[in-house]
Amino acid sequence: MTFPAEILTVSSMGEADAHAIKSGRSGYALMQAAGNAMVDAITARFAPRACAVLCGPGNNGGDGWEVAHRLAQQGWPVTLFSAVERSALRGDASLAASNWAEPVHTLDQFDPSPFGLVIDALFGAGLSRPLGGACKRVAEQLNASGCLVVSADIPSGLNGDLGRADGAVVQADLTVTFHRLKPAHLLQPGRSLCGEIVLADIGIPGSWSQSIADCGFINTSDLWNVPDPMATADSHKHTRGRLCVLSGPPGSTGAARLSARAGLIGGAGFVTLLSGADQVAELSLSEPALVVRALDIGLAFGAKLSELRPHAVVLGPGAGLTSKLKSQTLESLGAGVPLVLDADALSIFEDNPGALFEALHDQVVLTPHAGEFARLFPDLIADDALNKIEITRLAAKRSGAIIVHKGADTVIASPTGHVRVNVHASARLATAGTGDVLAGLIGSFLAQGMNAFDSASAGVFIHGEAGRRCGPGASVESVLAQLPHALAHIRAHDRRKTAFERLALQA
Repeated sequence: MTFPAEILTVSSMGEADAHAIKSGRSGYALMQAAGNAMVDAITARFAPRACAVLCGPGNNGGDGWEVAHRLAQQGWPVTLFSAVERSALRGDASLAASNWAEPVHTLDQFDPSPFGLVIDALFGAGLSRPLGGACKRVAEQLNASGCLVVSADIPSGLNGDLGRADGAVVQADLTVTFHRLKPAHLLQPGRSLCGEIVLADIGIPGSWSQSIADCGFINTSDLWNVPDPMATADSHKHTRGRLCVLSGPPGSTGAARLSARAGLIGGAGFVTLLSGADQVAELSLSEPALVVRALDIGLAFGAKLSELRPHAVVLGPGAGLTSKLKSQTLESLGAGVPLVLDADALSIFEDNPGALFEALHDQVVLTPHAGEFARLFPDLIADDALNKIEITRLAAKRSGAIIVHKGADTVIASPTGHVRVNVHASARLATAGTGDVLAGLIGSFLAQGMNAFDSASAGVFIHGEAGRRCGPGASVESVLAQLPHALAHIRAHDRRKTAFERLALQA
């Protein structure tokens, strides 16, 4: 399913609801639309079966009352359990409950065993405390039961902004949410707890975006265009971008070779592996598509870059944690060339991240995994009040560079505060060497003239697309083999997008 790009915090979603009400759509109409959307999602996937609906004390519970009423109207056998007396409900939730003419059971009476489907409408994204009492017991029972669970808005117990739970949390098979996704729908472990996610339009006017800020965007191919090396007939290898990749020491060249190969596949016209003189023959034989150049003894690394005039450089994959790498990184930064710093080029600054940050500029992309990020930004990782979107945004602002905070929920942030969250990926990317491929792909786009934020965003998405195309037992070689197909798919999308834009201008 394709989702709208904007991500809203819990408070911003509340503002969007309020905007709809101020614009003339009642809160109860929004609740009815939410209930209809949930029923549509449920009936599209499941045949009628004994169903329990668990309703909480607020508007999320009100959604549950609506679902119970509408499923019963369609002939489903529905049993409703409420966390509070019906008389305690207020506002729109009370209106929704007034439609239910069947018995109401207390939450203490709930046992999942008679039911084939359970609707979790206890608490929505706004819950900021751990589940307790009967709600905690119910969550634990549900998770142990193996029963199908559909959650309204977000699984109960999950913090909508942080994307994690402090205590018991419902594991949903399907989550139906409304208007826009929240951080918990995208960030782990929240995304996994949601199961399948359906996003429903409940009629909030499009004018909401004029006054309500998003907290980031879902990374999609609509946000950027990748370079097309065949776009002009007179292009040649040097106009398509020169990329340099620093090789590791003897016996550790594999990571850099993967990066360089990804750079070629990504479209860079001239990719050079920089190595020690004793490795040139070996690398030239093993990688005939790459140019191999020796790092001259006595010649500063920055001077070598000036001689080769690369459009972008990748440093770090398999390079070794040496003082030499630290000086090479700082010299490259001083040269002002667009850079991708990965792996060892990040970890080598663990003892003094400030020295790295002082040298960075906005055409540098840092690609840390969780451990490398923690070495550079230990205070941000330690702050439990921040989610991955927020800590990555702060890290980019502090460092002055683009940050690609890798994972199943990769977050890309710029020093200016822009954020994209990428979930277009596959667990098959969790294998050795795929991070090196990503670094080379981003470097390729940088070398071809893309700005750093878009290069990082495109690299992460296309890398994910390649992973999604891989079958079981995939390795890094499988990912490399799928990269051309992933790129072709994205370039075809770009051409369609450009054609639609031209038609729009002519209309």
